[in-house]
Amino acid sequence: MKKIVLLALGLLSLHTATAQEDNRVITTGVPFLLIAADARAAGMADQGVATSSDVFSMQWNPAKYSFALQEYGLAASYTPYLTSITNDISLSQINFYNKFDDRMAFAASLRYFGLGEIELRQTPDPNEVTTRRSPNELAVDLAYSLKLSERFSMSVAGRFISSNLRIPEATGGSSDASAATSFAFDVAGYYQSEEEAYTDFDGRWRAGFNFQNLGPKISYDADDLNTNFLPSNLRLGGGFDFIFDEYNTIGVNVELSKLLVPTPPSWDLNGDGNYDNDTEREPYEQALRDYNNTNWVSGIFKSFGDAPGGFSEELKEITYSVGAEYTYNQAFMMRLGYFNESEMKGARKFFSLGAGFKYSTIKVDVSYLFSASQVRNPLENTLRFSLTFNFGDELDEY
Repeated sequence: MKKIVLLALGLLSLHTATAQEDNRVITTGVPFLLIAADARAAGMADQGVATSSDVFSMQWNPAKYSFALQEYGLAASYTPYLTSITNDISLSQINFYNKFDDRMAFAASLRYFGLGEIELRQTPDPNEVTTRRSPNELAVDLAYSLKLSERFSMSVAGRFISSNLRIPEATGGSSDASAATSFAFDVAGYYQSEEEAYTDFDGRWRAGFNFQNLGPKISYDADDLNTNFLPSNLRLGGGFDFIFDEYNTIGVNVELSKLLVPTPPSWDLNGDGNYDNDTEREPYEQALRDYNNTNWVSGIFKSFGDAPGGFSEELKEITYSVGAEYTYNQAFMMRLGYFNESEMKGARKFFSLGAGFKYSTIKVDVSYLFSASQVRNPLENTLRFSLTFNFGDELDEY
């Protein structure tokens, strides 16, 4: 068996959906970084850049940690993946934060994406002695969050990424099977207003942004032209809390997201549906070489204006989600959301439901996803679970 970058890129491409030939889906390396790993965000259609602070803020907006109301937080989550075809692929996450005072917080997290066990064979002989491998990917994050004023905070996060997808020769040859690695950083900001009195309720505004996964391309072999962009991403969001009394609150949120990755060239440059002569093949191969030579910094700037269809196609690269969360007495939560992506860019569309239950310092969250697209979602009909512990001194909000 030849050395390959394998399976996971194919499996994870399902997260951005299988597209028709005339569509232009932007693909990246390590797309597991974009999968919602916690049940609270998943219950509101994969959004968290402007929701209230929780232990899982690392993935969405680490600047929110400065607004945490308890000194420490520890959380774990588990997300089965592609449950319709296998039972050993999953995404797991562990998060921790420590809020030093009313202004500063430190946080860390570990995300692990396991792709199950793969059996390697040289022949179809059932008696052949096989080699077993367990491809996996992981990310280790550290973040520092600081309030620049009573109402606004910013954060910088660093991320080490390891993608162990390469498989050596099944016979134990000399193929290099070491993990591909890279690093990335996030720059995020979060605003939360004071509670204001309206006619029939009190309210609070929230807003946030996050430039995510900014960093060098990741490569699975020594060929510099065979590299993959990280899933660099811009998230913008806003929300409002309707505070009806001390027991009942409804938070509504809107979030926009765009990959900061250039659009790859289309094999059908002139749109005639053919790719069988040098007139089209050579320009495409040159365009592909130019694309692979693009560094990650240039790629970020190009991503705002390189869509073949012009500005209208650039707009189609923006996904949006809307979500709501009802909270009763800080002990029971109900959530729902809707996520939309253009059919040209992946066609992910789904509804989500979620619930949370809190007793003392422990909170349990669950979520469920319903696909609204003809393209099946790899998380369709999947329950996701999160467990959170908040402890230490309670801190003032102001």
